[in-house]
Amino acid sequence: MWQARAATHADRIDALTAGHRARRGTGERHPVQDFLFEYYNHPPSKLRRWHPGPGIALEGVTGDPRERWSGYTVDRDVQRLDLDRFVERRGRTLDFVSRLLRATLARPAHLGCFGLHEWAMVYRLAPGEQRHEQLPLRLSQADTDEVVRSHRIACSHFDAYRFFTEPAAPLNALRPTRESQAEHEQPGCLHAGMDAYKWCFKLAPAIPSELTADAFELALRIRELDMQASPYDVREFGLDAIPIETPGGKAEYLRRQRAFAEESNAVRRRLLETITTITGAGSASPGSRQRA
Repeated sequence: MWQARAATHADRIDALTAGHRARRGTGERHPVQDFLFEYYNHPPSKLRRWHPGPGIALEGVTGDPRERWSGYTVDRDVQRLDLDRFVERRGRTLDFVSRLLRATLARPAHLGCFGLHEWAMVYRLAPGEQRHEQLPLRLSQADTDEVVRSHRIACSHFDAYRFFTEPAAPLNALRPTRESQAEHEQPGCLHAGMDAYKWCFKLAPAIPSELTADAFELALRIRELDMQASPYDVREFGLDAIPIETPGGKAEYLRRQRAFAEESNAVRRRLLETITTITGAGSASPGSRQRA
């Protein structure tokens, strides 16, 4: 029954967000678990909602809170995603995400950036100017700046590049923009891997929540690597540094970056398959859809 799937999803999200929810209002912050909610502005309450995805009819929704959820139609006791309305309203977003996913999947992973986007965000900053002021640098500011100067920086993700400090921006080999996103996005980019989660919830309620939860978990693990390879000292959060300024640190970063590129591509393929189903099923008759 769909109620069991909904309960399993809610329990899974509750476990993944317990720390974040406990910290709300305390002033404490976690650079991994809290970042995804602050950066993407998608609260745990919405992530907790279970959506079956396209082509699934839910029986027995009378009296259930989901009976009043936006994006669905209810006929007697059966609820369905209003696919025609969804495609009508979100067609441009569906088209953009589809094109972006296809373009990303068509490219090889560009490895070896070593997470230098985080270093470029603190390049030549004065004390108190850092974005994450609660996190100390694990090297001195001078040594941190030298890591940036001594490496080739080729950040392909606009939402990372736009936070580079003014002196660091010209050091990047690329000039990504919002408009050129589909031209630059590639599977090896950690931020692009985290963004797979964003595209899932941006297309709610049409994306199966199990896929969104998988993308969220992947984003959490990618963010861990992002912080471990960053210039910040995150040991108090149980995260050992991956010193990308050393040969050993570079090797470890490459190993994990390659694995995340494969995992994020798997999520992209699942998401693209769902989008294809959404756009293809928009005109399908209700009787041709599954029931849960």
